[in-house]
Amino acid sequence: MANIELVLLKDIDGLGLAGAIVKVAPGYARNYLEPKGFAAKASKGAIRQFEARKDEIVANRKAALEGAQAIAAKITDIEVLFTMEASDDNVLFGSITERNIAESLAEKDIKVSRNDIKLTEHIKMLGKYDVDIDLHNSVTATVKVVVERA
Repeated sequence: MANIELVLLKDIDGLGLAGAIVKVAPGYARNYLEPKGFAAKASKGAIRQFEARKDEIVANRKAALEGAQAIAAKITDIEVLFTMEASDDNVLFGSITERNIAESLAEKDIKVSRNDIKLTEHIKMLGKYDVDIDLHNSVTATVKVVVERA
């Protein structure tokens, strides 16, 4: 089946920015993009609707970027400390997950979604780790995570 053309009403990671005309599979459009209000069929009316909101969207993008940069500046100065029980060979009895890191940052008044924290696998050993956090499509911060024996 042929792809269909849509105009994006919101920025979608991996697909495009608001206002872009994209071609996607019909099921993706019908089941996800259109019902959530992320896109509309590429018609003159949809394009006019986007043009009417273009200034608002650009202002929102700029505010989101500035907010992400401010959070990144805070994160680079922070070290997150976890104290956990571990075996004699430094293997943790449990693990540190994205959720643990997000909660620890929230205690320091830094709101980050656990989905934005990029761990290749959960931390299962004592030590120091640099963990990347995607705050915006062009802003990534690195938080220092230290895991010590309790």
